Amino acid sequence: MSDSSPVFTVEEANKRLPLVSVIVNDLSELSRKVAERRNRIEQLASPTTRKENDPYAEERQQILEELENDVKYLGRYETELDQLGVWCRDHVDGVVIFPSEIDGTKIHLSWKLGEPEILFWHGVDEGFNDRRPLPVSVE
Repeated sequence: MSDSSPVFTVEEANKRLPLVSVIVNDLSELSRKVAERRNRIEQLASPTTRKENDPYAEERQQILEELENDVKYLGRYETELDQLGVWCRDHVDGVVIFPSEIDGTKIHLSWKLGEPEILFWHGVDEGFNDRRPLPVSVE
């Protein structure tokens, strides 16, 4: 995200959540499929499976083509989120960052797929494990 990214209030971020959650749900599901396909490719590419008349060659090729398509879709989801002014820090778990401020200090509002609303924040140089509950006065 650039310095020109929008700065969200908690209320503004919560208003974006219905759309963000749909995008992130799709992103998360696809990210899991990509991980599974990459694992399968690794299994099929082991030295014991690479032989003449390889019975797995066709499956490997199909998975590679699916991965190529999936990566394009992942990029589209990231672009959609970027256009909304947010980004997904963890594709599989669906952790989303909304740039914000508390008392003039830049922070990140942090939301995870499945949470009902924006409930946490952390500093810009911190991560998910550093999340703290929002102060009551933030709005």
